[in-house]
Amino acid sequence: MTQTLIIANVVVFLLEQMFGSAFTGWFALWPLASGLFMPWQLGTYAFLHAGLTHLAFNMFGLWMFGGELERLWGPRRLALFYGVSVLTAALAQLAVTAALGAMSPTVGASGGLFGLLIGFAMVFPRRTITPLLPPIPMPAWLFVTLYGVIELTLGVTGSASGVAHFAHLGGLLGGWLVMRYWRGQMPFGRH
Repeated sequence: MTQTLIIANVVVFLLEQMFGSAFTGWFALWPLASGLFMPWQLGTYAFLHAGLTHLAFNMFGLWMFGGELERLWGPRRLALFYGVSVLTAALAQLAVTAALGAMSPTVGASGGLFGLLIGFAMVFPRRTITPLLPPIPMPAWLFVTLYGVIELTLGVTGSASGVAHFAHLGGLLGGWLVMRYWRGQMPFGRH
């Protein structure tokens, strides 16, 4: 499944390069008030990317975290987990763009990737991750917590504009909720 998702993202990126903004316009996630929103965009936006670097970083993360989780969960469970993360990322982004009156479309697999990050941290909390910047080894739970706090800070302050920080946070939330559901933990159970 991880390999299939990576191939699909690369193929869609090539289609973006061939067909340009018309293609992207149909499949990017447009704000509800833009008049361009279509229901399929809740999933298709996650296969589009703003450039080669955007694609490369997302596919590296998908390979790194998705591959590990797929070995543990299998392809169907990974697909479900990733899909819920993509959907919750889209819903969070739609809510924020509606509240702010923003009209720019959203693209990228980052929401799904952030879901995979929290899934990885919940399954392998003590596994060491060394980010590219700063290259400081830390346990997975700490890496994801810090990354989430940074995303929240950047989103609330409006720093690093052009990045869908709340989509990232929505992906984190979706992944966390799925993990809690699978474990029968609050808010889904009392274990």
